[in-house]
Amino acid sequence: MSRGAAAPVRPPVAHPQMTPLHAPRRLRIATRESALALWQAEHVQARLGALYPNLIVELVGVTTQGDLVQDRPLAAIGGKGLFIKELEIAMSEGRADLAVHSLKDVPMDLPDGFLLAAITAREDPRDAFVSNRYATLADLPPGAVVGTSSLRREAQLRERFPSVVVKPLRGNVNTRLRKLDAGEYDAMILAAAGLKRLGQGERIRDLIDPADSLPAVGQGALALECVADRSDVAAALAPLVDPATLLATTAERAFGRALAGSCQTPIAAHGEWLGDTLWLRGLLASPDGRDVIRGELEATITDVDAAAALGRELADEFLARGAARLVPG
Repeated sequence: MSRGAAAPVRPPVAHPQMTPLHAPRRLRIATRESALALWQAEHVQARLGALYPNLIVELVGVTTQGDLVQDRPLAAIGGKGLFIKELEIAMSEGRADLAVHSLKDVPMDLPDGFLLAAITAREDPRDAFVSNRYATLADLPPGAVVGTSSLRREAQLRERFPSVVVKPLRGNVNTRLRKLDAGEYDAMILAAAGLKRLGQGERIRDLIDPADSLPAVGQGALALECVADRSDVAAALAPLVDPATLLATTAERAFGRALAGSCQTPIAAHGEWLGDTLWLRGLLASPDGRDVIRGELEATITDVDAAAALGRELADEFLARGAARLVPG
């Protein structure tokens, strides 16, 4: 962690506690069928099983539009929300009770009738440099081909290393790594959390400091979504909430929401705990990395309202500095 930060504090957040007697008898988790999505769903399945030994937890496989369209960048076909819509349809139609998402894939504003019932403890939020030939981004020669699926990563990469060639990258983690091994790319920038969760941590050549590649809003955290009127499901999921991650990501998402952040906007935010103080950094950029706004704020945070206020305050600073020029109309 930067600045000699202490381990994250766990501010007190009250949640209703469920006993096995009061928990639902069965929960169905809607999930995409990629290796990472299945890992995430199975992880939550195991945690629920440990909490409620008599609970039946099933996985419901769903193919999303984002999985079907692989020949175009996500930003060109509607963004990461394409990975979410069909899972929400499964819940609204009663085919599933909850869905597990990478929080960075969840739009800043949920559709009416849905809520994020739990944000779980965060994995490593940093971006990872992956290459078979080079040890760090700084080692890349001019003309080296770097793959990324993210406008956020692309903008920061172009800002720091304008001589490299950025090439779009689609497919699940294992597909991407196969493309690297086949020589289609000299390097890739991927989320460290996904690589570690899939047991591919050894492929990471370097973990990029957030000062050099600020993470996506919510990166590394899992979000558990359910239909808003399913109070029984929300209560059953409440013990999975990690208070430190909840507050940090609440600030990040408030920042992104206030700036209308989406996959069409190179936007980043990362909250890091320094004792009981939340250090929030934000970034907004043009896709070519030539116009970048950075900022940061710190505050003592103990509840979600204060966390959201910190995110909005940082966004207001960006807007006062002309951030609207970087947000698509």
